[in-house]
Amino acid sequence: MRKRSGATAGPDNHNHMRQKQKTIVFLGDGMADEPVPELGGLTPLQYARTPAMDSIARDGCSGTLLTLPAGFPTGSEVANMSVLGCDLASEYGGRGPLEAAGRGIALGPDDVAFRLNLTTVGDGRLMDFAGGHLDQPSADELIRALNNAFGSDAVRFHGGLSYRNLLVFHGAGYSARVRTEKPDDNHGERVADHLALALEPAAEPTAALLRRLTLEAGPVLEACPANRSRALAGKPMANGIWPSSGGCRGSLRKFEDKYGVFGAVISAVDIINGLGRCLGLDVIPVSGATGYLDTNYEGKADAAIQALATRDFVYLHLEAIDEVSHEQNTRDKLRAIEAFDSRIVARVLAAMGRDLNVAVLPDHPVPVRTGKHTRTPVPVAVRMSGLNPDSALTFDEIACARGCLGAMKNGDLMSLLFGRPRSA
Repeated sequence: MRKRSGATAGPDNHNHMRQKQKTIVFLGDGMADEPVPELGGLTPLQYARTPAMDSIARDGCSGTLLTLPAGFPTGSEVANMSVLGCDLASEYGGRGPLEAAGRGIALGPDDVAFRLNLTTVGDGRLMDFAGGHLDQPSADELIRALNNAFGSDAVRFHGGLSYRNLLVFHGAGYSARVRTEKPDDNHGERVADHLALALEPAAEPTAALLRRLTLEAGPVLEACPANRSRALAGKPMANGIWPSSGGCRGSLRKFEDKYGVFGAVISAVDIINGLGRCLGLDVIPVSGATGYLDTNYEGKADAAIQALATRDFVYLHLEAIDEVSHEQNTRDKLRAIEAFDSRIVARVLAAMGRDLNVAVLPDHPVPVRTGKHTRTPVPVAVRMSGLNPDSALTFDEIACARGCLGAMKNGDLMSLLFGRPRSA
């Protein structure tokens, strides 16, 4: 066993005195897991070498956070809204509008936006929800082909990052009251068994259009030169689409109004950038941020260091761990966790010193055993002024569950970092 687990819970520090200090949240998407037999029954977080994250736990306090409560989808949009203290009951409106905000796509009052995955389908079954992790030029070509075949003033496909794209229905007559499923929950399933369903009669035209586009997109995509080249090279074709999590534009309460701090987000993916933009946080782009193992780790760390010079708060998100977890690749999950620790967390901590308030956590678990999100509360470690360390020595699922912060939920983490939210 590489790490020592935490001992008994320490004193309750929730009511510590706060000073105005810079704060960063390190968010390792999908980092939490379950015991893995090939790792000797340890979780990847227990097994991986993570001295920087361990130092946060050792010098601070630990606990857990429920980020995917019952009654909401098990999506990253829900999880990150939970981390950032949003009121899901009144503010959640689907993933599509948040990703549209991330792309700078303005939605009209009647528009409905859906997340759209480019997928790999074989014999009618979903083989890869990520379409073989397309290179960007290929993804852009496929989106152009979809617009040429199905696009109109009312129906528009918008390119995103690799397989992550958008479908927007513009104008009156469309409805977000449609049941769709997450593609990453349905690997190996027949696509025809998981098509959109209307939740009320008025939504049937929208659901019917989604079903038609899903079933008719395959031949259009397979005829594209990019897919023909992939097939010749022995790579999986991105020959399917999967729309999900539709919604209309909403109104999230601004983070600065709620907590009195001015902040920024750093992420490769539209969902986090869109959520940040809707919360009034600055979105800081990083060249070479890919959302995968080859991302620019040091660039993200340096962007956070620079951002903290002029802002109170930075939310630094890494997608790569989530992607390889969905691929059920234990080796790459360990690689991604260790890169997050050594090339991002350690780099920021070394540059900023002890005056920086720090929290580290995943947004949700993705066990490599299943490659799917679970609702299990995630481990959290917090090091901040006025917070006396508890007895946890390492950052992992077991040690943090014994920490003095206990079982947090709703906006508890943001309240710990910034104080209780101001009234609306």
